[in-house]
Amino acid sequence: MPHIPIGTWATDIVTWMQNHLTVVFTIIAYVFNHVDQVFTVIFANSPWIAALIFFVLVALAVRGWGMALAVLIGGLLVQDMGLWATTMDTLALVITSGIIALAIGIPLGIWAGQSRRARTVIRPILDFMQTMPPFVYLIPAVLFFTLGTVPAVFATFIFATPPVIRLTELGLRQVPEELVEAGEAFGATTGQIMRKIKLPQAMPSILVGVNQTIMLSLSMVVIAGMIGAGGLGSDVLKGISTLNIGEGFKGGLAVVFMAIYLDRITERFGEGNVWMSALWKRSRKTQQVQTINQGGVAS
Repeated sequence: MPHIPIGTWATDIVTWMQNHLTVVFTIIAYVFNHVDQVFTVIFANSPWIAALIFFVLVALAVRGWGMALAVLIGGLLVQDMGLWATTMDTLALVITSGIIALAIGIPLGIWAGQSRRARTVIRPILDFMQTMPPFVYLIPAVLFFTLGTVPAVFATFIFATPPVIRLTELGLRQVPEELVEAGEAFGATTGQIMRKIKLPQAMPSILVGVNQTIMLSLSMVVIAGMIGAGGLGSDVLKGISTLNIGEGFKGGLAVVFMAIYLDRITERFGEGNVWMSALWKRSRKTQQVQTINQGGVAS
């Protein structure tokens, strides 16, 4: 069997991109860096007690007193371990990566849910993105952007985008055909069917994708501490490199607290959307009754 130089081809492709797409990478680095700086200023540069009160109030509004108390205890423990600043740096990276992944992933998922041809093209790419070991993404990220925050956001974006694309596509394809046909019978346009029928019905699935994207962003950001991203990833990596069990455990515990908080908050958003969907269905039913009554009066 002849030798196929796949590794050489991959190296040549990356080298070509470095030489010919410098402007593109400069623009990407500028956007990623400035978005991360915004959230870093909001979270990392705020007084820790003010940020903790904000997180507790969000938990109270979304999940109730039990979650708010758990967030308060977890936040105080993180501050006591001396990891509050690095935890906020990690949170800024997660939010930056998640927003970018969602801003690109949801439109791609809508496109794939509407077009069989787009779905055929996108699915193999998503398979590649999900099955490739996450450490591999760090290599081209460093080559394109050197060390720091930007390559971490870039690698995290690639790793965390597939779930929201897949689940958005799945949610749109599971919308009952009867609802679409009813909208078409009432003269709704394609855009109106998408906005008022398909997206509300698919929203629970889309929000599950949002939840999974946030979780994957957190896991990848910790790994990205290997390329100078800072945050809790650096603390965990320091504990591993020095075989310091206590240092690594403290960093890992802070990651666990953040993961639980983000998971419970985004999970509740999906449950809240069920209430929104029910209100939407009730308003549609009321409009239909009013239309029937108006028709009876006219006759």
